[in-house]
Amino acid sequence: MIREAELFVMAEQVLVEVIGRIRHEHWRIVVPAMFDMPGADLALRMKPLVNHYAYDDSWVPDLLAGRTMEDVGKDRFDGDLLGSDAAAAVARISGPACAAAAEVTDGDAIVHCSFGDVAARDYFWQLNIARCFLAHDVAMHLGSRACPLTEELARGMWEGTAPQAEAWRSIGIFREPIEPVPADVSWRDRFLMMAGRDPHPLVEHWPSRSR
Repeated sequence: MIREAELFVMAEQVLVEVIGRIRHEHWRIVVPAMFDMPGADLALRMKPLVNHYAYDDSWVPDLLAGRTMEDVGKDRFDGDLLGSDAAAAVARISGPACAAAAEVTDGDAIVHCSFGDVAARDYFWQLNIARCFLAHDVAMHLGSRACPLTEELARGMWEGTAPQAEAWRSIGIFREPIEPVPADVSWRDRFLMMAGRDPHPLVEHWPSRSR
């Protein structure tokens, strides 16, 4: 398994745990946009946000196997993937995605994404960043004050994305870095601050809840 796939599995484990904390009354919470790129720069309620993650994960086994979305059927994973038990649905979808990732040994293998062909390692970086941000944002909006990312995961994310931070920033994935970074900062905080995200936002309980 390539390093990017290892980080994917770690990120999946963290995100599945965080999603398991969501209760019925949380689904109407509105989470600010994670990215600034067109098409991904909108605030979403918790339910469609998590459903989009489940949709994204559903494609992972097929895309890593070299199939195109046309091969599989572009509408195969459309609709509500969460059902009445979102935690169980997410765990069920994440399992095959992680198993498929564990089989990847060639980082240069081509993955046929909706926006074009990319190397497997680049596909994983996109997935990994999105999952780390989503886990952090969901946890914060559920009222947590502790970033859910493990230090091992966060260090791997920092080491893998810091050299290309400006490129990620130029397409709206990362924001302007939060500086200065304290010398004794955790890897969680270092990664998030480099990506322009507040590791400890002052989120009020039930922010932006629709009335």
